[in-house]
Amino acid sequence: MDNTDNKLFQFLSKHLMGPMGKLAQFRIVRGVMAAGMASIPFTIVGSMFLIVSVIPQSFPSLAGIWAASFDKITSLYMIANTATMGILALYFCLVFGYEYTRIQAQEEKVNVNPLSGALLSMMAFFMCVPELLFKDGAMSLVNIVTKDQKIIDGWQMGGGVTRLGTTGIFTAIIMGILAVKIYTYCVKKNWTIKMPETVPAGVINSFMALIPTALIALTVIVINGALVFLNTDIFKVIAVPFGFVTNLTNTWVGLLVIYFIMHALWIVGIHGATIVTSFLTPIVLSNMAANQTGANLPFAGEFNNSFVTIGGSGATLGMVIFIAFFAKSAQLGALGKAAIVPAFFNINEPILFGMPVVYNPYTAIPFFLAPMASMSVAYFAIKLHMVNPPIAQVAWPTPGGLSGFIGSGGDWRAAVLGVVCALVAFLIWYPFIKFYDGKLARDEQTATAA
Repeated sequence: MDNTDNKLFQFLSKHLMGPMGKLAQFRIVRGVMAAGMASIPFTIVGSMFLIVSVIPQSFPSLAGIWAASFDKITSLYMIANTATMGILALYFCLVFGYEYTRIQAQEEKVNVNPLSGALLSMMAFFMCVPELLFKDGAMSLVNIVTKDQKIIDGWQMGGGVTRLGTTGIFTAIIMGILAVKIYTYCVKKNWTIKMPETVPAGVINSFMALIPTALIALTVIVINGALVFLNTDIFKVIAVPFGFVTNLTNTWVGLLVIYFIMHALWIVGIHGATIVTSFLTPIVLSNMAANQTGANLPFAGEFNNSFVTIGGSGATLGMVIFIAFFAKSAQLGALGKAAIVPAFFNINEPILFGMPVVYNPYTAIPFFLAPMASMSVAYFAIKLHMVNPPIAQVAWPTPGGLSGFIGSGGDWRAAVLGVVCALVAFLIWYPFIKFYDGKLARDEQTATAA
């Protein structure tokens, strides 16, 4: 079959690959992707300390041991969680501000300093964190101390400063965009303080950012003041549109759409997982934090690699095992044996480009359907409280089963769910890969006979 004549690939190339490819090149998107990748060590390390504290919930027999040991120093070691997951928005803000400024400097040929961009972004974000109110013709910082709520001098507390955690990621990104845009504009217009060339570079950069710093501060003050006057603030305003997107990802239909888009991009040669998850990282981290406080949101933490795409995009682990040991085609058999070890660690580029799956009409349907099926099984298992939801971040190469076990805080049922999801995905793959294997085997026999 000539792939170029296939209507499916023509449609995907025209209506999906082009728009999403352009979207991935947007500077803001690239900055968010960089921030998401930079946050991974912090989310994993912070999650590990959280797991230590919640293990007795999954294994009640250990409660006595924990009460005599770890529970006595919980306040000490959970500081590591507060300093990572608890201020994740700050990490996002700094990395995004740095990367976005670096991109501006490189592509706009503007003499802006990435470090200054990061610090300006942080300043703009911090100015939005305190809560204010407008009452009796004056603005003041909110002070509320009750059993359920604690806001001191505008800073809402709860396991650290609440708004510096995952709930502040979207605000951090918006403030980073604002700060870097103003900084870049000022430098372009030469609204900076000039220093002699003999002055050290660090001093020059500091004074060059002086006017932009003042302008950013004034801009944020005006925005905050206007919103407080209207009895709201930037956090609450941003929560409206992003809340809609978050709610969409917490529905089965919404996740079906997400995984369709992710794999449709892969089919036409674009790394769909990288593009789509870059937008979703703040959401899964926020959902994970909510699960830590009692929520039951399936799409959280490493839900994707723990239950959906076990073996890599397309949920190919079972298929790889099959071709490694049972393929009639020498080509597929050799490929399967070479790809089986990486597949256990959710790495399947050898399959995607070696089989290939990309632009292959024989594998396109299971590549779409398998992750949708495994996602559905995992979604409803968690939604119906059959399995604990993800509460901890796990390194994405962690093998399926083990990944779910760790991410759920030690729920053995999550490990079983991971195996079940991989099996369901394989059952989708089986008839298609068996047919494709037979075709290749026949082609190989014909070539040998000739």
